[in-house]
Amino acid sequence: MSERINISSGSPWEDVVGYSRAVRVGNVVEVAGTTAMDGDQLIGEGDVYLQTKFILQKIAVALEQAGASMNQVVRTRMFITDISRWEEAGRAHGEVFKNIKPVATMVEVKALIDPRLLIEIEATAII
Repeated sequence: MSERINISSGSPWEDVVGYSRAVRVGNVVEVAGTTAMDGDQLIGEGDVYLQTKFILQKIAVALEQAGASMNQVVRTRMFITDISRWEEAGRAHGEVFKNIKPVATMVEVKALIDPRLLIEIEATAII
């Protein structure tokens, strides 16, 4: 059995809800749903593009903590609250993953945990 490494963001919600920022088992890293919250501050309020850019930066940090990088991402999952704004998210995603080209899913969801959050993203990397 491969060693399991839990990566924490330090959020108090991790213990309350029972989750990790990211988990590495062997050569696989899974990054939890990531939003544009920076502590108590929302980055890019009302702007899907800016929220997506910030989220991808947060995912990069979590991957680095797990010993991986964005170059090793094989899948992203994007949950957007207004699918008509998919191009804003897609543009930000494309700027990061243009040459990496992981498989990607984008689906519209009714709501996220805070109505100001417009998108949430998960990622999987294989090292």
